[in-house]
Amino acid sequence: MNKYWQLPQDLLLGTATASLQIEGGDRNNNWYRFCEEGRIKDGTHCIIAADHWNRVEEDIALMKEMHQDTYRMSLEWSRIEQEAGVFNEEALEHYHDELSKLVAAGIRPCVTLHHFSHPLWLENAGGWIDQRVVASFVRYTAKVIQVFGGLVSDWVTINEPSVYLYEGYIEVNAPPAKSNIVSYMKGARNMIAAHIEAYKTIHQIRQSMGYTDTRVGVANHIRVFDPISTDIRDRMASGILDHVFHRIFLEGMIKGNFLFPIGLGGYPYGQGTFCDFLGINYYSRDRVAFTWNPANAFGKLTVEQGAPTSEMGWEIYPEGLYLVCARLYAKYPMPIFITENGICDATDEKRSQFLIDHLKQVIRLREEGISVERYYHWSLIDNFEWAEGLSRRFGLIHVDYETLQRTIRPSGRLYAQICKDRLVPGEAEFVSK
Repeated sequence: MNKYWQLPQDLLLGTATASLQIEGGDRNNNWYRFCEEGRIKDGTHCIIAADHWNRVEEDIALMKEMHQDTYRMSLEWSRIEQEAGVFNEEALEHYHDELSKLVAAGIRPCVTLHHFSHPLWLENAGGWIDQRVVASFVRYTAKVIQVFGGLVSDWVTINEPSVYLYEGYIEVNAPPAKSNIVSYMKGARNMIAAHIEAYKTIHQIRQSMGYTDTRVGVANHIRVFDPISTDIRDRMASGILDHVFHRIFLEGMIKGNFLFPIGLGGYPYGQGTFCDFLGINYYSRDRVAFTWNPANAFGKLTVEQGAPTSEMGWEIYPEGLYLVCARLYAKYPMPIFITENGICDATDEKRSQFLIDHLKQVIRLREEGISVERYYHWSLIDNFEWAEGLSRRFGLIHVDYETLQRTIRPSGRLYAQICKDRLVPGEAEFVSK
């Protein structure tokens, strides 16, 4: 039996983070307020997180030590535009310095403009539910591209729009924590519109700068929704969840098609293609059972009985990565960036095998001619995991939150070796020391 599988040489391997989850120090955002209200399950706070804001050089050195080709990071809108229309030059200079250091280290940045967090002035004005947010997002985007357009060609406009809206307006586990299915739909419409307008803006500005390599997309959270039985109601519930959680965002953000219930299948912002790659965040599968609750799209999410799970209780289902990529590529044949894939595993007992099993699915996809160009593991370092707090650990690098010392975990060493050698071992125990 061959113990190793060869990764394509042109597949870029890296890690991903989000500004709010690792930087610390910012009090001008919706999540800081949420923490101050005592909403975090383990009682922790985002105000320090992993202190990345003060440790950029240290963390880039770790990326380089781990042979990263690329790094997906986000900018903190609340730092850059502290008041509406007023931009903070100090914050812009900080991010310019960080991006410059990444480029100098040979690490290609992929930058996300909105990753769940935004300024309090925007939240106070209604956030993503108020239609004025579209113009605000485009203004912020234009400023960012004008400043960083010479350093970055790969852009993600919005991270996981469906998750942001689901947690904020259905599950109420995230700001603004106001249960309202109508707000979910309004937010979906505004996020799709903002992406389309930002897509046009990014291309226009970088083209005016003389660049022809611009690539813009969305990082959509894609799950496998499998009905728990062959009962027509369970299958119907799976279909409804797929529509409201996946399809309305994919069709809207890729094609400009506003499907029911956010539209009637029209193109209010123009018909075209508004993504240059498919950004896919994949973590797990849900087994779906019918429920009469319309607020949950008539679906109750369960876990396959006896299936292995992460510390978040999510099923570990590597084949799902293949399934979602193959299905979406068949419908939208464009390059795929796996913008997130990872596991909550504080003990690091499952992460190495998780990495191996999911990278094998990437090889399988490539062997079948499906154009996967990037793989970003979530996450580089332990971080503030939103409503779960600091106790949930996704990092290839352990962070001691008392001393803020970083230590590369065994799984991180494995990933570093894979990135260097382009070889995926058959089992975790085959890895050389």
